[in-house]
Amino acid sequence: MRIQPTRLDGVFTVDIEPLRDNRGYFARTFCIDEFKAAGLNPVVAQCNVSVNARRGTVRGMHFQRPPHAEAKLVRCATGALYDVLVDVRPDRPTFGQWQGFELTGEGTLSLYVAEGFAHGFQTLSDNTQVLYNMSEFYHPESSAGFRWDDPRVGIRWPLADIVISEKDAALPPLDVAARG
Repeated sequence: MRIQPTRLDGVFTVDIEPLRDNRGYFARTFCIDEFKAAGLNPVVAQCNVSVNARRGTVRGMHFQRPPHAEAKLVRCATGALYDVLVDVRPDRPTFGQWQGFELTGEGTLSLYVAEGFAHGFQTLSDNTQVLYNMSEFYHPESSAGFRWDDPRVGIRWPLADIVISEKDAALPPLDVAARG
């Protein structure tokens, strides 16, 4: 697997190296030794799946505050999505900056997201499934998030037709969420 840094310190692309034959391919999506060698948190405390029926579904922007901050390895299993990561570490020069990536079920790319980043996505096709390896268990008391359309952050979502939960639509702006 090829692990490459992005412009946000703590976010990496993880590209698998498929071994192809007439049946398709086989590849590792995670390797504790390679993650450790790259300086990434290799702990997997739980694995989650997000199933999204409709194109345009937005989930996010979510994170967990310390002491339960979590790293994530995110992969699209089926369909397609636009994955967005935002630095929520107030002491960093990249606080509030975001970066987006297209992930597809047919593609070979995953994203490693370090602790201190909010995560969200918009589905680009119906019936999109997203897989997450999480370094920390879910702790409701540490769960946080901010508005998907916060003008201070300025995320440019690819689709105008948005499907979002009432809970996510009611999240506060980043500046409020980051203060805790």
